[in-house]
Amino acid sequence: MTTLARETPGQMLSRRLRSPAAWGETVDLFAILTVASLPWSTSLAGIFNALMLLCMVPFLDVRAFLQSLKRPICAAPIALVLLALAGTLWSDAAWGARIYAVNPTIKLLVIPVLLYHFERSPRGNWMFIAFLTSCALLSVMSWLVAFYPSLSLKPYDPLERGIFVKNYIDQSQEFTLCAVTLAYPIVKLLREQRYWFAGLLVAIALSFFVNMAFVVVSRTALVTVPILLGVFALLHLKGRSIAIIPVVLLAGAFLAWQASPQLRKTADRFADEYTRYVEKGEPTSAGLRLEFWRKSLRFFVEAPIVGHGTGSTRGLFERVATPGGQHLASAEVIGNPHNQTLNVAVQWGGIGIVLLYAIWIRHLLLFRGDGLANWVGLLVVVQNIFTSLFNSHLFDFHEGWMYVIGVGVAGGMVIRAQQAAANVGEAGS
Repeated sequence: MTTLARETPGQMLSRRLRSPAAWGETVDLFAILTVASLPWSTSLAGIFNALMLLCMVPFLDVRAFLQSLKRPICAAPIALVLLALAGTLWSDAAWGARIYAVNPTIKLLVIPVLLYHFERSPRGNWMFIAFLTSCALLSVMSWLVAFYPSLSLKPYDPLERGIFVKNYIDQSQEFTLCAVTLAYPIVKLLREQRYWFAGLLVAIALSFFVNMAFVVVSRTALVTVPILLGVFALLHLKGRSIAIIPVVLLAGAFLAWQASPQLRKTADRFADEYTRYVEKGEPTSAGLRLEFWRKSLRFFVEAPIVGHGTGSTRGLFERVATPGGQHLASAEVIGNPHNQTLNVAVQWGGIGIVLLYAIWIRHLLLFRGDGLANWVGLLVVVQNIFTSLFNSHLFDFHEGWMYVIGVGVAGGMVIRAQQAAANVGEAGS
């Protein structure tokens, strides 16, 4: 104690710089800042994430880390990145477009790093709390912007009412994940008869759902929320409790439909967009997706094994675009077909599809147990799979990082718990 008391600030700093535990705490701090800033700022999340990775370097156990990369949960993401790099060799796109198309896959390399770190860190739950708190604050800000649009940092758009930063798709993804995740601790607390705490979490979850129903409605969220709640019911409820879930969903949907003009407007707009696309070929939101999917399937059939190469998508759409049809869906050119499987299939063919589904399946299998970390990880993977039917969410910045961080943190916690259980079993035998 006397020695420590006499340390100068420089000596204290030097001691911490030589301490693996201190570096680990710093990594955790930047990880918390990364997840807390993700709902608000792309730039801040990127800066904090880079600092987090940098702070892992000084005391990284290289041999243990390389050994961890051999696990299928790590090998599959790495393999997809390597395929994207190799795909630049047979692509006809300009080299700038090829390199640009590799970038969305690079984030997948962070999954093995996070798995390795949070397998050793005891602070994984802090990441969940930081993200939930940040999203709850964003929900409050969303309500304020709904009533006072001038507070928004974005130009006014009636279709994005209540959006303070980013866009309604990103915000709905966050709110959906948080709201459904809370179902697990709520049920646990109710079984333990901790009603006040359970009531607080119910209020937070309802605030997310109410925001999505009355402020800004995402069609992707409308599809995925019932699926995610169904997964929860099958895994964590029994008997009559499972039957209650559909009844509650139907009652909630009916009440929201009656009370929310925004919800009815979203449903009517989808039907109108589909009709206008089918009858007139107009480039509506729903119609464009159908157009992109139809053409992407054709591109996949043309090169079913290895695809057309990294960054080739936009050039393929330019090739088949209707000349002189500026106001038709068939004239639209895009580099992203708004479907994760088709995005991969067009560029890397069947090999890419196998690797993509290997990532999802391996990560699903990782989260088969009980506990909050397993539930969070499972929910992150299931949400990404289903929302990727309508978007390329594994490659998108915001949703892609939600997947990478969610799987990396929750996966590391699960592996840590499994190792602890195995050690206890060995000690008992």
